[in-house]
Amino acid sequence: MIACVEAPATVEALCDVLARCDADGTPVTIVGGGTLYGMGFPPSGDGLTLQTTGLKRVVQYNAADLTIAVQCGVTIKTLVARLKKARQFVPFDAPKSGRATVGGTLASGWLGPRRHRYGRPRDLIVGSTIALADGTLARAGGMVVKNVAGYDMSRLYVGSFGTLGVLVQANLKTLPLPAAARAFLAPLPERTRTRAFAQLQGLAIEPSVALWIDGFEKEISGEPGPEGRLFILLETSEPLLERATRDLRSALGRAGVPDTEIVDARAFSLFDAAVDAYVSVVSERSITYRISSLRERVESCALGARDLVRRFALDAAVIADIMNGDVIVRASRGDTRDLSLKFQVLDDNLHQTETRARIIAGDHPVRAALRVWGNDPPALERMRALKTRFDPNGTLNPGRFVSGL
Repeated sequence: MIACVEAPATVEALCDVLARCDADGTPVTIVGGGTLYGMGFPPSGDGLTLQTTGLKRVVQYNAADLTIAVQCGVTIKTLVARLKKARQFVPFDAPKSGRATVGGTLASGWLGPRRHRYGRPRDLIVGSTIALADGTLARAGGMVVKNVAGYDMSRLYVGSFGTLGVLVQANLKTLPLPAAARAFLAPLPERTRTRAFAQLQGLAIEPSVALWIDGFEKEISGEPGPEGRLFILLETSEPLLERATRDLRSALGRAGVPDTEIVDARAFSLFDAAVDAYVSVVSERSITYRISSLRERVESCALGARDLVRRFALDAAVIADIMNGDVIVRASRGDTRDLSLKFQVLDDNLHQTETRARIIAGDHPVRAALRVWGNDPPALERMRALKTRFDPNGTLNPGRFVSGL
């Protein structure tokens, strides 16, 4: 079967494509901006590729009610720009925001580093429209923040990787844009990392973002120290910004970190670069994992993952999210000799201790043979039952999700 691509410009046209494919047994691979192509099992290449970027309308925006409805192909950058005019935002914090789509970001279940403060993207959905496998439309919620009785079906589709339906419209709750923001870059001298983590987690005015970075010199600004470097973002009111700045610098000083660069004008460009680095690749010679840990063990998790990568003579680059507990670890090598075998052995060893480690980026062909979603979850049989109920013919993104769903 020769793969082809369709990019419908209307919801009706998209539903027609799904209905036709479901009826004749053609598998459908759903693609948004392609920014998270390194997640999930690679598509087979058979059947039809459904590009959702043609659905790019802002359907309704009620700034006074703090709600906005957008089609799935609207990019995160477009959403940010539209909301910024009314001093509002939605914290998707997705990589490559100029191409990343609302639908793709939600379907992937992407979690950004500001969620400890503002909540997850799924928490901000107040309504949705879904195109099911047979082309029928299903709606949940509406345009009012508190309008759902019983189970919120919109949340079921978030993180389902397009295997239950195509999210064609998302109704979102918006948030007031913080009045002031400031970024900080700090190299870490020897024997300061552990104290810096503790000081940042104990601040009275919590940072919106606090990342420890080891590697990624080409992707993220900042001079590294012997124990890596920090990127920190404060978002608060104008009166509190100076106090928060003093508190932060004092806390880092107590940890033994003397040099902290303050960045105002480029705060969000630096933040975007840091998020983009999560999925940056080294040609076809890298694999990147995301490990969901706890704040209390994020440092030990990050160091353990880094040391494991190095044990197999691979280069390690690490980002530790100090506020949420996430660890991003990229394994790479300058040449391809024995690389497939090294990635397979690394994958086996990593999942012995970090069962939830998931691959989020990587072009190497061996990715298809790795545990890209981590070890199978306890709820696997429920997930299979849902897939059968929503997509009985296995039309939508077949084989790409957990355990090949």
